[in-house]
Amino acid sequence: MTPDSFSDGGEASDLAAAVKKGLQLEEDGADILDVGGESTRPGAEPVTVEEELKRVIPVIKALSAQIQIPISIDTTKAEVARQALQAGAIIINDISGLTFDPEMISLAASTKAGVICMHIQGTPQTMQDHPEYQNVVSDLMVWFKDRIQKLLDSGVDREQIVIDPGIGFGKTAEHNLDILSQIQDLKDLGFPVLIGHSRKRFLSKLLNRPVEERLAGTIGVSLALACQSVDILRLHDVAANRDALSAWDAISQRVT
Repeated sequence: MTPDSFSDGGEASDLAAAVKKGLQLEEDGADILDVGGESTRPGAEPVTVEEELKRVIPVIKALSAQIQIPISIDTTKAEVARQALQAGAIIINDISGLTFDPEMISLAASTKAGVICMHIQGTPQTMQDHPEYQNVVSDLMVWFKDRIQKLLDSGVDREQIVIDPGIGFGKTAEHNLDILSQIQDLKDLGFPVLIGHSRKRFLSKLLNRPVEERLAGTIGVSLALACQSVDILRLHDVAANRDALSAWDAISQRVT
């Protein structure tokens, strides 16, 4: 629901178009719909709570009455998450790992909503300036262990938590490739892993393709992640990725 998203800004930024898109994504085979009202692309300007609520709450209310799959709210603001849960969402997808708003953890603990805990270095305004790690995967492991313990100590249940290493959020292309090739390390933490790689900038470094030509690259990464048993893929092109994954699965089950 943002006019300035990196990939499809404005495509579904009015209520009718958003509901139509959501229904189509469900038909295409999406298992979850993620609704957001604030762009988190590199350099994106923040929006007010009031503006974010105006963008997402009518959509969540409309979709929750028409679809069978769960809805997640993509926000770092506890008030937006609170009203979204009241409107029909059941998952909080927070790119800050529940760090930007001090009230987000208590909200997650009290509502027992699903929690997608993502890693970001910096903020959307600064994250791609000079991302640095000693070892990106090892550093992420330390961060997730600390952050997950904080959530658990604050009353969030283990069963609520999904972890997301934050592809493109304070990472270079090389950092992203290191993460994407070492998923098992993240899975060893004992939580479902979500990856959001769809159409992202590292694919242009890898393939020299503009954003509108990154579908094939996205599918290639999806298959590589399926080989590593990633639990959730956050995608724009649901039908194409699902077809590719279904074909991959049909053959991989027959491989001896």
